[in-house]
Amino acid sequence: MSAQKILVVVTNTGKYPTLPKATGLWLSEAVHFVDKVTKAGYKIDYVSPLGGYTPIDPNSLAGADEISFKYYQDRDFVDKLGTTLKPSEINPEDYFAIYFTGGHGVVFDFPNSKGLQEISSKIYDKGGYVTAVCHGSVGLANIKLPSGEYLVKGKKVTGFSNSEEQEVKLQDAIPTSTEDALKESGGLYSKANVNWESFAVADGRLISGENPASAGEVADKFLASLKLNKTK
Repeated sequence: MSAQKILVVVTNTGKYPTLPKATGLWLSEAVHFVDKVTKAGYKIDYVSPLGGYTPIDPNSLAGADEISFKYYQDRDFVDKLGTTLKPSEINPEDYFAIYFTGGHGVVFDFPNSKGLQEISSKIYDKGGYVTAVCHGSVGLANIKLPSGEYLVKGKKVTGFSNSEEQEVKLQDAIPTSTEDALKESGGLYSKANVNWESFAVADGRLISGENPASAGEVADKFLASLKLNKTK
C-alpha cells in the first residue's frame, strides 16, 4: 500500500432523474479536502462509478470561496475531473485512503457501485482510511468488511442530515437520505446542533463530515490522525 496516494471519489450524475435541475459534484467538498492533503504532501487520483466526466453542480459555484475558484480555474484539476478513472482501473494497494465527495448527484450513483465498495473495503482492511463528507457519506453505507458486516456498523459517523435535506426541499427527489442510509447500516449517526455548521467525526480510520462546510474539518481530522499514528 502506497504511503502517499489518496483516492478521491466523485459523481457522474449531472441531472436529477425526476427534475429539470442540474446536480453534480459540490465543488468545495472536493477542493477543501484536496487542498489541505496536497499541501501536506499527498498525491491524489480521481475515480467515479463509471469513469470519465464529472459534472460540477452549478449551485456550488454561486458564492464560491477563493479556494473553490482557484481550483475551478486550474486546467489540470478540471481536466482530471473530465477524465476520472473507473473502479476497474484502480488497484487498492496503491492507496492508503479514500475520500467520498458530495453533491446530490452521488446519491444516485455511489450506493450501488460494487467497485467502489470493494476498493474501500480493501483499503480499510489493509489499515487504510475511509473518509467522506456530506452526501458522499451515502457511499459508506453499503461498504462491507471481509467479515460481511457493514463498515459503519457500531461506528460513529455523520453525513448530510434529514433536517438539512428538508431545508433545501430535495428530500422527495432522491432515492434515499444519507442519514437514513447510514442508520440502516448500523452507523452511530450524529450531527451538529445547528444546520450547516461544520461538523465531523472520527472513529478510528473512519472519518466523516456532515455538510459542505465540513470538508476542511474532515481533512484536519484525517491529517491529525495520521500524525498521531506516526508518533505511536
